[in-house]
Amino acid sequence: MPIDYARRLTGRKRTPIANRHLGFALAFVAGAINAGGFLAVHQYTSHMTGIVSSMADNLVLGTYDIVLGGAGGLVSFVAGAATSAVLVNYARRRRMHSEYALPLLVEATLLICFGALGARLSSMQGFFVPVTVMLLCFIMGLQNAVITKLSHAEIRTTHLTGIVTDIGIELGKLFYRNASGPPSHLRVLANRDRLRVLTLLVVFFFLGGVMGAVGFKHVGYVSTVPLALLLLVLAIVPAFDDLATLARRWSRRSRRSGRKA
Repeated sequence: MPIDYARRLTGRKRTPIANRHLGFALAFVAGAINAGGFLAVHQYTSHMTGIVSSMADNLVLGTYDIVLGGAGGLVSFVAGAATSAVLVNYARRRRMHSEYALPLLVEATLLICFGALGARLSSMQGFFVPVTVMLLCFIMGLQNAVITKLSHAEIRTTHLTGIVTDIGIELGKLFYRNASGPPSHLRVLANRDRLRVLTLLVVFFFLGGVMGAVGFKHVGYVSTVPLALLLLVLAIVPAFDDLATLARRWSRRSRRSGRKA
């Protein structure tokens, strides 16, 4: 991946094309984590609608352990989103290049830890499933928040309900037959570019799901490591830019201190 392209993908300066390309990559990662996570713990961790509905059902049925597990996943998703917001705002106040890369670096680190330790932790009965659910929910919240912030809520990557709804709306506009005669500002027109982007988000999420399921089936928890490496590739260039800036500042301070001495 060319350095300039990687810098545009996750750097501080944003463009619509960079937002979309990053969205496609993160949709792929989200699909892989969601599908692989389901094979690991038999539960999807990217959409809170199902988790909250499950909590309500099991509260009525009296299975309170499942309710507590769902609450842990919900809180973890919120904590992940909050962590992403803190990291982005921290970097933004300091005008860091890695404003949007920091949450992805955290996500990559967590995925590497999960891939390295997942098999060992899975032997701990009663401990592995709730901790894994909370970890994956945290990762999903972290990722969804960063793409939401950088795209101003135009792109989502961890769940498809809103995306598929928007696809339906645009298709309704596309197939709507405008009667001849009304003023042009009353004509119903589909946003074909937006429809294309939304469709590609679904496609990349699906492809990621297939790859995640295949990877977990054949190599187990370590299948998350390539996903982490992908995130590192996406986010590492702005992080190095910040390190280079910091090194230049330290060098200038050292020269000034030497002159004063």
